[in-house]
Amino acid sequence: MADVARRAGVSKGAVSYALNGLPGVSEATRRRILDVAAELGFSPNSAARALSGASAHAVGLALCRPARILGVEPFFMELISGVEGELSARGYALTLQVVADPDAEIAVYRRWWGERRVDGVFLCDLRVDDRRVPTLEELGLPAVVIGGPGHTGRLANIWSDDAAAVDEAVRYLVALGHRRIARVGGLPGLLHTEIRSTAFEAVCRRAGIDRAVTVSSDYTGEDGARATRRLLSSTDRPTAIVYDNDVMAIAGLAVAQEMGLSVPTDLSLVAWDDSPLCRLTHPPLTALGRDIPANGANAARQLLAVIAGEQVGAYQDEPAHLTPRGSTAPPRRTG
Repeated sequence: MADVARRAGVSKGAVSYALNGLPGVSEATRRRILDVAAELGFSPNSAARALSGASAHAVGLALCRPARILGVEPFFMELISGVEGELSARGYALTLQVVADPDAEIAVYRRWWGERRVDGVFLCDLRVDDRRVPTLEELGLPAVVIGGPGHTGRLANIWSDDAAAVDEAVRYLVALGHRRIARVGGLPGLLHTEIRSTAFEAVCRRAGIDRAVTVSSDYTGEDGARATRRLLSSTDRPTAIVYDNDVMAIAGLAVAQEMGLSVPTDLSLVAWDDSPLCRLTHPPLTALGRDIPANGANAARQLLAVIAGEQVGAYQDEPAHLTPRGSTAPPRRTG
């Protein structure tokens, strides 16, 4: 294969695609590779072909996030712990790779499948009209999408009702008496961000709240802090802020204290993802939380079922629920 790749001026992965009849190379490239193979008298080794058809006993997870974010965001660490717990019990390993953009992620899937590195993959951070979905369908690579509902094509998926969780958090703040509520959302374009934004606007509208502001961010503490400063520097600053993850909420708490505001007397804060960090702050953060390791284990069981050839569809996991703590209270009365 190395000789064929060198003579044809392509990678060994491209040779594998062409010789195994897999998508991933153009017809012209496939023809050139087959011609070179015939010219060199290349004959695939039967033992190697049998080996390539054997299970890799590994599944893949490619994450399109900066590595520095993954190092401080508890969500993915908890998700991976749940996935690993289920996989290791079944003799499977997890192959993790951080990628720079969706194109790089698609290239990873093609390489993994072409080289038989993995038996299936998890797809995270689903986008509206996500290009990765039709690519995985085209490859025939077993996959489970962690996200939804919808936009998953024929792929199996596991999802929870983010809209219901947003509704619960905002109704709680309204019941406390808050009328100026803001939200620091996650990355625009992600399906779960869009779902949460739509739900936030809808519940605020039903509650008669005219000023329901959402500011986008990248989930980091630095961006969460910048968004919080902008909101709290406005002339009509919010009395409550809901954050799309715990890291940004903790950064927001620090900004509020830096600006001389008392939490929760002057400002109530709600975090998403109730990690142990939320209970270590002062005051401890009110948070929307669910069993993320259990979610990861459920996703792993789904993927192993898909790999085994079972019919697997959509699985609705438990939604996040609110746990009130010291960071929320009725707003300060003025006038």
